[in-house]
Amino acid sequence: MLKTHNLAAMTILAALAINPAFAEDKSAAVVNGVSIPQERVEMSVKAAEAQGRADNPELRKAIRDDLINREVIVQAAVKQGLDKTPAVVEQIDVAKQNVLVNAFVQDSIKKTPITDAQLLQEYDTLKAKLGDKEYEVSHILVKTEAEAKEIIAKLEKKAKFEKLAEKSIDTGSAAHGGSLGWTVPKNLVEPFANALLNLKKGEYTRVPVQTQFGWHVIKLDNIRPLKVPSFEELKPQLQQRLQQQAIQKTVADLRAAAKIE
Repeated sequence: MLKTHNLAAMTILAALAINPAFAEDKSAAVVNGVSIPQERVEMSVKAAEAQGRADNPELRKAIRDDLINREVIVQAAVKQGLDKTPAVVEQIDVAKQNVLVNAFVQDSIKKTPITDAQLLQEYDTLKAKLGDKEYEVSHILVKTEAEAKEIIAKLEKKAKFEKLAEKSIDTGSAAHGGSLGWTVPKNLVEPFANALLNLKKGEYTRVPVQTQFGWHVIKLDNIRPLKVPSFEELKPQLQQRLQQQAIQKTVADLRAAAKIE
């Protein structure tokens, strides 16, 4: 029995000597008999490079040391039975779910890539929605229609809009004379946008405008042509947006097919 064992060991060693590929050590380290795969080091190196760090011996040593530290801690935790406590079991399950969800999402993106034709169509749709003008807008927001009418009456008597804006409950714009800066109607709630489009430069609404936020007195300060970024500039954001929409549809389909009680 001993001789057979020795013969088998010698055969394996001979094969390793003949074929260096088998002799290559795939472990970054072995801790109490547990191998830390070199691939784990490579994954950590790639993650560090993605954060702007350079791949060099110092980085690799730090990563290897960290993986060894983690392994000895894990082994100690398992020895103490911590891996079987309900809280840890639940956290491990959640971590597994997170990894699988991310893997599913990445696989779905890989299988159904967004084409340039789709991106161009989305770009054209976005441009059409934005229009060709942007508006510099100010407003005063109050809680009641009566308050808004009172502000309009004061404006009719040549009161300063910026001064009256100090009473606005929209504290962010109130601090700037009611200014909301430059925007496009698409970014505004519908009643506000409709009222704005009916104004000429320098005009304010003579009738209070109600939205879910309260009652507005709106002033159009200026208008200028809208400069939409080029397709190439927006391409990364458009791709991310369409990918998110595709994943949302996939999840909706999965939910529709699932038995949920």
